[in-house]
Amino acid sequence: MEKKHIIHNNDNVYIDLTSGHKYALCDIKEGENVIKYGFPIGHATSDIKAGEHVHSHNLKTNLNDISDYTYNYDGSKLTNVDDNRTIKAYRRKNGDIGIRNDIFIVNTVGCINKTAQILAEKCNVNYFSHPFGCSQLGGDMEITQKILAGLVKHPNAGGVLVLGLGCENNNIEVFKPHLGDFDEERVRFLNCQDCSDEIAEGIRIIDELKAIAANDKKEDVPIFKLRVGLKCGGSDGFSGLTANPLVGSLCNKMVSLGASCVLTEVPEMFGAEHVLMERCVSEDVFDKAVQMINGYKKYFMAHNQPIYENPSPGNKKGGITTLEEKSLGCVQKGGKAPVTDVITYGEKVTKPGLTLMDGPGNDLVAVTNLACSGAHIVLFTTGRGTPFGGPVPTMKISTNSNLAKNKSNWIDFDAGRLVDGASMEELTDELFELVLSVAEGKECLNEINGYKEISIFKDGVIL
Repeated sequence: MEKKHIIHNNDNVYIDLTSGHKYALCDIKEGENVIKYGFPIGHATSDIKAGEHVHSHNLKTNLNDISDYTYNYDGSKLTNVDDNRTIKAYRRKNGDIGIRNDIFIVNTVGCINKTAQILAEKCNVNYFSHPFGCSQLGGDMEITQKILAGLVKHPNAGGVLVLGLGCENNNIEVFKPHLGDFDEERVRFLNCQDCSDEIAEGIRIIDELKAIAANDKKEDVPIFKLRVGLKCGGSDGFSGLTANPLVGSLCNKMVSLGASCVLTEVPEMFGAEHVLMERCVSEDVFDKAVQMINGYKKYFMAHNQPIYENPSPGNKKGGITTLEEKSLGCVQKGGKAPVTDVITYGEKVTKPGLTLMDGPGNDLVAVTNLACSGAHIVLFTTGRGTPFGGPVPTMKISTNSNLAKNKSNWIDFDAGRLVDGASMEELTDELFELVLSVAEGKECLNEINGYKEISIFKDGVIL
């Protein structure tokens, strides 16, 4: 074992830092809080001696159900940076920018997934399989429509074919009003039941869209036009020590430049929500944050499910024990940026600064949610690794160097180097340059590997 991976306290307790698991630096009595990141992550269920392993066998959450909160703004502000640096991107008619000029096929219903796939393969464009758009009750249909509309209007798309069947609940005429204003030159519609050969007609429309997009030229645009989604998945004991704080440092830099960052996965804010609430810039934003947190807890309770059924088996194997521990690491992706807005599932990000977005922590659902909020790119930290990607570039940032080495076909950036002596400032600058390169066209590994998927939240009844 290398010496740099060993620390000791004044009692000469030597601790291995390579595992990601926790070891006590001092004696902890049964019932006492266990402190990490400066906050309690639960309480000891038995006496723990200095140097002993601290995990599920002797540590339990302190969390309970619905909580009361008091607004206490901590005055968080980041110094605005006057930087005239630009990136090359595509300007859209509505004033937005796109960092890709892809052609999307968005099908209104799952019945034509295969039709969309055939068209995508023949035309070398993107499609997004899903099982919904019909037979949905409650608010599920509205959620499906909101997410699909977010895809249709995403600025990374240079053209979109909206593909309908014709008899579905979410048929094209029903779906159109959910789009609001859209560029009719770049968004086309095709009902498969209305033509004799939907494949030939689809190819014709896609060829027209590709010809239009081929004339688009990149222009210099300010960095503050960027919207960056923040997500973590498959966490380990290093997530809150390396990758998440690194992304938080990058978030601080982006916000200082006037850009927007958006953080979701509400169940992984439980136990650390106070850290975010103290940074809400107004009482109105604070009230929305409280409603988001307690509303999601009520969602769990309505289904008779435990609110704190987390971390996952993979998280625990990687050293995470309680939800407080996971959440306190998770929210570090937001850095110290002031919380300027709180939005609902699938709603568009409109304000610079850090936006909190309602939605689950499930990787595919959350990344889809971020993309449909308008995020141009998603920074995805992971200690376990995953190959998937969303509709937008999904950059995988490993918490440890072993993962980056063993899964180099998945991992775009190694934050584990912080453990080996790299400075936060150095890696923040390096990650920032990589993000700008991706914004200008460098492909993330999910794009190179062809992993572009969506998943839509469902809570109601299917007929």
